[in-house]
Order: sequence, then C-alpha cells, then structure tokens
Amino acid sequence: MERGPRRDSGTLAAMPSARMAPTPASPPSPTPEGARTARVDRAAAAAAIEAFLRALGRDEAELDGTGARVADMFVDDLCAGYGVDTKKLVAEAVMPASAPGLVVVRDIPVVTTCPHHLVPSIGTATVGFEARSRIVGLGTVAALVDAHARRLALQEHIGESVVADLEQALAPRWVGCRIVLSHACMIARGERAIGTRVETVALRGPPEVAAEARAVLGVGGAP
Repeated sequence: MERGPRRDSGTLAAMPSARMAPTPASPPSPTPEGARTARVDRAAAAAAIEAFLRALGRDEAELDGTGARVADMFVDDLCAGYGVDTKKLVAEAVMPASAPGLVVVRDIPVVTTCPHHLVPSIGTATVGFEARSRIVGLGTVAALVDAHARRLALQEHIGESVVADLEQALAPRWVGCRIVLSHACMIARGERAIGTRVETVALRGPPEVAAEARAVLGVGGAP
C-alpha cells in the first residue's frame, strides 16, 4: 500500500517515438552532465566541518575527530559515485542475449544524500527492461544504481540517469527504474512526516508498453 507521495518522472504516452526523451550525446563522464568537479581536499573538508560545529556552539570532547570522520564518510561512501564512469561500467558488462525477454532486478539497496540538506535518503530500487539483442550482468545493474545514488542527488535524477545509461548500452524495447525512498529531510525536519515514502518512476520506451512497464516495476505497490 502506498504510504507517501509518488512522483512519476516520465509519461511514455507522451512520446511520439520509441523513447521518453532524447538522450543528449556526450562523452562518457564519471560525473553527471554539467556537474562541477574539483580536487578533493579531505583536510579542508574536515576543518570546515569542525568550524561548522563550533559555529553551532558545539565544542564538546566527544566531537574530537568528528570533522575528519565526516569528511571521510562523504568522500569514501556518500559521494563515492562521482568516481565511477557509469557508461563504462555498463559497456564492459554487456553481453549478447540468448533470446528477447524481460529482465527485472528488485530490492536494490539505495542510499543517497539530499543535495539541499545533506542528509540521507534510504530505500530500494527496481530496475526492469525488455531485452532485444543485448543484456547486462545483473550485478552491474545494482552497481549502476549505487553509483548514481552515492552522490548529492535528487531522487528522480537517479532513476533517469540509470535508464539513460541502460538505454544507450542495450537499446531495449523499454527500460524503467522505480525508486522508493524515505527522506531524512522530510522525517527529521520540516514536516517531520515519519513513515512517509517518496516514489519516483523513470521510463523509456514506446507508448504502448507504458501499462506493462509500470505493472512490472510495481508502481504504486509495496517497495
């Protein structure tokens, strides 16, 4: 049963062609389109976090080393996806399909960080596609979701990025990604809406498969 708001990031029926929206041509990059990159400076990040805590009036002994721990957490875990070239990740795992068919990977863990409040959103993703002549290793599907999620990312952008990479590499009949997350920025602050979940759906394919794709992905159902 759906407990929270749902945002559908695409409507297949609106497409005059076989894709929801054109994918702009661009060279492979480990960062999203238009993202700014810079050298990572852990020491500066740690110092900034310690200064932030002092600005909040917090300078307890328990906070010794917190700046470095938080900086390491962001670099090594929460933002690790920036170091992954997702197009290369998928391309290296493509293999011929023995026959056309449906591939669905469910319950992929998702941990991402809200770019507006720098707090985590946690949940799961379901990725499905109807293969024509190419498939990809199932572990790669999970790794692709993780690479796009472990960034400062909006939920809907994660799904769109996943389907764009799979569409480009596999040219399936359709491809979709459903993500259901609990957002700390909704639970710990603002509305404090404990128990809410946000659902987003990214789909690409011909209009006639819209209902089938949504049913396969479980849109509106349990995560």
